Amino acid sequence: MPHAEHTTSRVPTTPLRALIEREWNYQLEHSPTYASVLGDRRWNGRWDDRSFGAIEEAYRHDREVLAELDRIERGGLPGEEQLDYDLFRRCYETWTREYEFKLHLLPTSQMGLLPEHVRELTGVQAAYQLADTLRFETTQDYDDWVARLGSFRVYVDQVVALMREGLREGLVHPRIILQRIPAQLEPQLVDDPSKSGFYAPFTRFPPHVEAPERERLAAAARAAILDHVVPALRGFQRFITEEYIPASPEQIGIWQLPNGPEMYAFLARKFTTTDLGPDAIHEIGLAQVASLRAEMEAVKASAGFGASLHEFFHFLRTDAGFYYRTGEELLLRYRSLAKRIDPLLVKLFKTLPRQPYGVEPTPEAMAPDATTGFYYPAASDGSRPGTYLVNLYKPETRPRWEMIPLTLHEAMPGHHLQVSLAAEQTTMPDFRRYGSYTSYAEGWALYCETLGDELGLYGDPYDKFGQLAYDMWRSVRLVVDTGMHARKWTRQQAIDYFMENAPRQELDVINEVDRYIAWPGQALAYKIGQLKMRELRTRAERALGQRFDVRAFHDVVLLAGSLPLDVLERRVDAWIRQPS
Repeated sequence: MPHAEHTTSRVPTTPLRALIEREWNYQLEHSPTYASVLGDRRWNGRWDDRSFGAIEEAYRHDREVLAELDRIERGGLPGEEQLDYDLFRRCYETWTREYEFKLHLLPTSQMGLLPEHVRELTGVQAAYQLADTLRFETTQDYDDWVARLGSFRVYVDQVVALMREGLREGLVHPRIILQRIPAQLEPQLVDDPSKSGFYAPFTRFPPHVEAPERERLAAAARAAILDHVVPALRGFQRFITEEYIPASPEQIGIWQLPNGPEMYAFLARKFTTTDLGPDAIHEIGLAQVASLRAEMEAVKASAGFGASLHEFFHFLRTDAGFYYRTGEELLLRYRSLAKRIDPLLVKLFKTLPRQPYGVEPTPEAMAPDATTGFYYPAASDGSRPGTYLVNLYKPETRPRWEMIPLTLHEAMPGHHLQVSLAAEQTTMPDFRRYGSYTSYAEGWALYCETLGDELGLYGDPYDKFGQLAYDMWRSVRLVVDTGMHARKWTRQQAIDYFMENAPRQELDVINEVDRYIAWPGQALAYKIGQLKMRELRTRAERALGQRFDVRAFHDVVLLAGSLPLDVLERRVDAWIRQPS
């Protein structure tokens, strides 16, 4: 039953699509934080149930859905429904394998709030950030948030129980990344509840909420924060510092966990949507790094820099001319870049999204541990625009030459264009409109960085070098992620390899490497996806010759939503074969 405020698909009802619609609502009901992020307010008063019973029930349910799919004759379905069937089955097969590998026993890392998975949003220490993604327009919205605050201790206790079981099973993140969490918690252990991130909505009531209601709601929030939230966070900090970190491994790499090599191979397949194994991916990375170094040498020469590439990296990292003095200057530059790029897109795109986006600073509390920028999708009901978050922490470490490729990747025509266009395809089932395969989403965004040449954005050799540096960053990932998780590299080996081959600042490199430690396999998706996107475009250009239309090609890639790479390849090949 669609919610009045949630934009749902308008698709014909068939047995398969009835099952898909039923399951979409089931998943939202059992993942209320994800539903809230999408703009569906039906379960806004609840956190996800992370109890063992709920997790086991979800696994049983997933297996039952797979059994239901077995009873549907795929071959008798029309073409588009066959695609729905395949993508839907893949979701449930992936979730059951995640459960069987016991990945739910690793529910918290330094990464914070990541809407990567329909089942949960991770990071106890980042839970307050959920408030920034929600709309607070009615007293019910505030009452729902107070209800969430009141049940926060239960949620945290459930996460701690999972982590304790992880200790018993030997499933624990490495110590080096867990040591970041206490500092993330410290600012939230407040004596004054109005200083809590959880209280932020109560500092900005809409005008129509009358003063007595404001006072009631604010008082309820302060009481809930003092009675439930802060004690839960203090207990979590004690558990992390006294039990969890001391029992965590000094070494890094998923290889050391129970079934670690098999788990990593599964994650590599999941994130890349290919059958590539860690060894093959490592070799692809080495080849890409070598190729990009040659391109970097050429651009370095065009910039008139006669010394070595290593010295050029040092120049790019340290010359004050490449940096802004303040975060405010940095933010203004990002916003002006976005305005410069947007009107150019009609050259390459036939279909552009209606949904707007904004450029905002990364929240201060998470900025020291966050990447340079990232995208947060719009709410499905249009109540919140897409947001391109840019990191203003230590502006002296944020070079100008990286700003164009980052903006192309995170905003337009990268994540915002792709995610918003998918959501606007109302003839597709909701799980396809809002679902995401990392290799597709991140491969697309990395491909978009290369479009700066066609848009006339890389006339300055330093800006072009920035694009190559970002491409190198994602190629290096293939080497260091597989190096740490399959070849037993140390963290320092990974940092050194990164610094040797990319001109990024050491702070960024360390944050990146620690991200790969916490999220094995995810970083493989970017370059593998981009290589496939570029391969498909080249194939189409060669096959169609003068009939090739880049704007039509982009529609083919984008308008079926996020797809596994093998499915995308079949779709593009079918388009190439169509009569003109």
